Amino acid sequence: MSLKIIVLAKQVPDTRNVGKDAMKADGTVNRAALPAIFNPEDLNALEQALRLKDKHPGSTVTLLTMGPGRAAEIIREGLFRGADGGYLLTDRAFAGADTLATSYALSMAIRKIEKFDVIISGRQAIDGDTAQVGPQVAEKLGIPQITYAEEIQSITNGTIRVKRRLERGIEIVEGKLPMVVTVNSSAPECRPRNAKLLQKYKHARTVTEKQAEAVDYEDLYSIRPYLNLAEWSVTDVSANIEDCGLSGSPTKVKKIESVVFQAKESKTFDSSDVDIEELMVELINNHTIG
Repeated sequence: MSLKIIVLAKQVPDTRNVGKDAMKADGTVNRAALPAIFNPEDLNALEQALRLKDKHPGSTVTLLTMGPGRAAEIIREGLFRGADGGYLLTDRAFAGADTLATSYALSMAIRKIEKFDVIISGRQAIDGDTAQVGPQVAEKLGIPQITYAEEIQSITNGTIRVKRRLERGIEIVEGKLPMVVTVNSSAPECRPRNAKLLQKYKHARTVTEKQAEAVDYEDLYSIRPYLNLAEWSVTDVSANIEDCGLSGSPTKVKKIESVVFQAKESKTFDSSDVDIEELMVELINNHTIG
């Protein structure tokens, strides 16, 4: 059974390097001031998709991402690892989107793609940590969802079997396709780039990238159409502009700051009964415990 798999991936700011310029005046993230990376759990999701492709000959893996023009790098990274294609949702109208507006835009793009069996995404993005986009996409499409997946064990006769990693253990669940699956960081890491695929797709570009780089490879893109990365706007996915970006986002960020904990004093305790008792008394007295 061949499968049509969509992977929702996001290019995120590296929140390990948050500085004073991380926020704009309107309360949105200043992405230009932070290094951009492939959202870690989306890489775990991509690996699950590629494993399904390996198990089911004839299957295809398509990446879908939303962001500024530079987010096309996410699609290339997916192609280098074994994906078959991708779509970049990019439009000024998408800027400043919260999870509600993001899931709306992604669901409209998926409706345009039409044919799919499984939609896989990371559990959450490190720039928000909400874990809402995947489930919201499922709700907007009216299809079931399985969250906190650690492994997609099998797909047989239209039934998907998934191992979930929960706070107090694991469980195995099944459901009927089509299905949205969100993947934990405890899932296997994504495979590295493939050298042959890197050479094959290194010139893959969106129309905007070609214009910005003044690329003069028209013959190359005509001969090798797989190098043309699809780029969709609000109009292309027939989305209501009022439901996109800031206008469609009820969530507002007041401010963001980097908190660095600095120890003003420290104490050293050994494993003796006296030291352990002293530590317990101190923690109880300052109400850290008890």
